[in-house]
Amino acid sequence: MSLHVEQRGSGPPLVLLHGFTQTGRLWGPFGDMVARDHTLILIDLPGHAGSDEARADLATTADLVRDAVGVSIGRERCDLLGYSLGARVALHVATGTDLDIARLVLIGATGGMEDPAARERRREADDATATALEASGDVDAFIAGWLSGPMFSRLADAAQTAERRRNSAAGLASSLRLAGTGTQEPLWDRIPELATPLLALAGTDDTRFAAHAFRLARAAPQGVASLIPGGGHAVHLAQPDQVGRLVGHWLATA
Repeated sequence: MSLHVEQRGSGPPLVLLHGFTQTGRLWGPFGDMVARDHTLILIDLPGHAGSDEARADLATTADLVRDAVGVSIGRERCDLLGYSLGARVALHVATGTDLDIARLVLIGATGGMEDPAARERRREADDATATALEASGDVDAFIAGWLSGPMFSRLADAAQTAERRRNSAAGLASSLRLAGTGTQEPLWDRIPELATPLLALAGTDDTRFAAHAFRLARAAPQGVASLIPGGGHAVHLAQPDQVGRLVGHWLATA
C-alpha cells in the first residue's frame, strides 16, 4: 500500500498533509505562496483522491507518509505541515517515525481527546456518519453538509468544492472510521519529546483549537503558537495571505 504524491514549487522540501474531504491539491493561494520558496510534497491521505483505495489508521498512515516522502526526496531533511486530519497525521509522523523533520507546522491541531468516554462517543458519531455516507453514496451532498457547519462557514469559494468531489463515499467513510478525531490516542505526553521546532496555528474564532495551539506550544521544547485574528478552522484557506506570510517567515527563521 502506498500513497499518491505530487510535487510542485522550488526550494527545500515542504510536506503538506491536507484535511478531511480535501486532497493534496487543495491548498489554494496559501499553497501558491509557500511554493515560491519550497518544493511542495503533496500527499493524498488514505481514503482521499489518488489514495482513495488506501485504508489505514493514524499510526499506519504516519508510516505511509514517511515512506512516500522517502520515495520523493530520499533521506533529505524536510519541513512538515499538517492541517486538521493532516495535523493528526503529522503529529504521529513526528512522534512515531524516523522521518528527518526540520520544522513542524500544525494548523487546527490537538494532541488528542484525553477522556476515553468522549473519544468513544466521537468514534461512534463518526461511524454513524460513515455508515450514512456509504448508504447514500452521495459525495456531493455529504461535502455540502460538511462545509455548511460553523467551522467552515467563512470559506465560500475558498472551500474548492469541485476538488473535494474527487473523493469517493467509500474512501471518506474509511477515513472517518480509521483516522477520525475519536481514533487518535492522546499524544500530549509525547509532545515534550519533540526535537524539532513547532509552530501551532489557529484562528482566534476557532476557540477550541486556539486553546490547543497554546497547549501544544507550551508542551513542545521549541514550540510557539500564533493566532490569526478573525480566523476560523481552515484559516489557511480563508486567510491565505496572512497565514502564508507567517508560515513562510517562520520556516525561514526558526
